Amino acid sequence: MDMRRESRWEKDAMTVEIVFALVTATALAAVVFAVALALALILGVSDPLRNGLLVGGGLLGAAAGVWRLVRVLRRFDAQRRGGH
Repeated sequence: MDMRRESRWEKDAMTVEIVFALVTATALAAVVFAVALALALILGVSDPLRNGLLVGGGLLGAAAGVWRLVRVLRRFDAQRRGGH
C-alpha cells in the first residue's frame, strides 16, 4: 500500500470513480432484472415460474452489479498504482 499522503485531486478522482462504479453497477443490475421481468410478462408464465424468474433475475442482477463494481474499482486502483 502506498503510504504517502494523497492530494486533493487524487481524493476527488477516487470519489468520482466510486460514484461511477456505484451508478453503473446499479444500472447494470436494473437492466438484468428488467430483462427477467420482461420475460416473465411477455411469456405469461404461471405464478411459481414467474416468481422463480424474478428471484433469478434479482440474483443475477445483484451478481452482475457486484461484478461491475469490483471490476471498475480494481481497474481504477491498478491505474492509480501504475501512475496512469
